[in-house]
Amino acid sequence: MDKNNEESKIIKFTQWLTAVGTDGLPTLGLCSSEELANEYIWDDSYESDDDRVSSLIRWETSKTFGSGFITGLGGLVTLPVTIPAALVAAYVVQARLVGAIAKIYGFDLKNDRVKTAILLTLIGGSAENILKNAGVEISKIYAKKLITQLPKQVLVKINHAIGKQIVTKSGTRGIVNLTKMVPLVGGLVGGTVDAVSTRIVGYAAKKAFGCRN
Repeated sequence: MDKNNEESKIIKFTQWLTAVGTDGLPTLGLCSSEELANEYIWDDSYESDDDRVSSLIRWETSKTFGSGFITGLGGLVTLPVTIPAALVAAYVVQARLVGAIAKIYGFDLKNDRVKTAILLTLIGGSAENILKNAGVEISKIYAKKLITQLPKQVLVKINHAIGKQIVTKSGTRGIVNLTKMVPLVGGLVGGTVDAVSTRIVGYAAKKAFGCRN
């Protein structure tokens, strides 16, 4: 396997995930992170951004994203990696949620470092090892510190590690299989985004992006 080709495809996948997650999929009824965040930002009934984010997390985890969204996703995109459509759908929905949380707390969703912070939030406990391997001090490493202090080359290394982690977890026999461009297949019946995991991701994002330190 061509290592450079493999790394290129992994990076393309992480770029696709953050782009679709933050920009949404309007054709499938999924608005962007910014549009979602603005619904809460413009609502002055909330006393604080923390209250806005808590309400957002509760609402998003109460939704059911069923086969209509997942099959539509499968027919819409072609990825450079082989990942089940249901799993991709979960990551897209959760990336959009994390992006909206970041926006509510005042982060620029077009910033590459913000996109990396979003990806790190999606992978939960695995983020710690990825940061360690990238030479990042993980004690009290919140989004603000990550975004303002990490050099570009470190971000690239982190993004590659995140992509590899996601692909490996997708069940491709524990090995990153990136030798061919394989389209996601449509026709998947059933399947929902796990509300429990979405809630966990949401509160992890609240902690990361809402930290004032």
